[in-house]
Amino acid sequence: MSHEKTPLLTSPPRRSTNAGPKFTLVIHGGAGTMDKSRSTPELRAQYKAALARALQAGYAVLSAGGEAMDAAVAAVSSLEDCPLFNAGKGAVFNVAGKNELESSIILSKPPASHPEISPARRGAGVTLLTRARNPSQLVRALYLSPAVAPHTMFSGAAAEDLGASKGAKLVDESYFFTGARWREHRRELGLPEEPLPYPPDTGSNEGDNSQVPLDQLPTGTVGAVALDERGCIASVTSTGGRTNKLVGRVGDTPIMGAGYWAEEWTVRGLVRRTWRHLLGKSHKVAVGVSGTGDGDYFIRLATACTIGRRMKYKHESLYAATKTCVEELRHDGGVGGVIALDNAGNVAMPMNCSGMYRGVIYEDGVPKTAIFDDDELD
Repeated sequence: MSHEKTPLLTSPPRRSTNAGPKFTLVIHGGAGTMDKSRSTPELRAQYKAALARALQAGYAVLSAGGEAMDAAVAAVSSLEDCPLFNAGKGAVFNVAGKNELESSIILSKPPASHPEISPARRGAGVTLLTRARNPSQLVRALYLSPAVAPHTMFSGAAAEDLGASKGAKLVDESYFFTGARWREHRRELGLPEEPLPYPPDTGSNEGDNSQVPLDQLPTGTVGAVALDERGCIASVTSTGGRTNKLVGRVGDTPIMGAGYWAEEWTVRGLVRRTWRHLLGKSHKVAVGVSGTGDGDYFIRLATACTIGRRMKYKHESLYAATKTCVEELRHDGGVGGVIALDNAGNVAMPMNCSGMYRGVIYEDGVPKTAIFDDDELD
């Protein structure tokens, strides 16, 4: 019997297939073991407000006719700037007490604003960053610069310097320090929590960032998948990795096909094409995926691209493909979840754990968010 848990709103009302693609944005702030009984209304409200801000940041781009790529980066940047989440400002520490950040971007087709980008380029990933304030913005800059950054994955100081030359902002490593993540790191290693390596951040707009977060010793990420009015889907993911990971560890976030994926294809076969035509559906299908959880399992199972392959070759629905792949993670011992979006505006957010920070926003501009596995989006 499957133990997979699925949020109560995984299949929103279907859109009119004759109306063409509509813009949609779905986000996550990480998945893992969260104790609902230990949470407070105030803390839950902080998380949901932060998720809503990220959704509104992406919505502002999409509602103005902007690119899916820019909407997804805007949403993820908002989450990176919030110390509640394991990315950017709230990133966890490795075993040496340092932050090593990762991010990725991928599009189902090249952005309309940059027609020179080859469809074969697909996306890019970055890892082992220590100075990029917003890794999602840095990886976007590299993706859009194939002449100087032709590769699929980049790492370390060289990647940061290259990104900075394209406008990405670098900061001192002290920027990423938060008391809550530092104490988690030290407690798990059996080390004293004080003295702190840096003064407490008194400028945070999230209150006292030394408070105990809902997710203890997180392994998750933040991510966004956006569909724009041109039918392009972009997936952007960012993370600090696993708490107390080994120095130099690379997770699934920068590995294409493991923690992130997007693609577009043309439906083949006379019968299927005729049936889709009768239903008013396009012959083209696109999907975008962002994963969160124990990245080592996402890598071993190539989770993100397997969702796309099940849809493309087994003709499974978005919901069925994501549900199966998240169950495969659980079967092998991997905790996590995914968010996924297709070019018909269908959304799936399955998980196999007690919670996943998540949210969605449609054309009406109303952000809907949830935290625990049995929460309804509201």
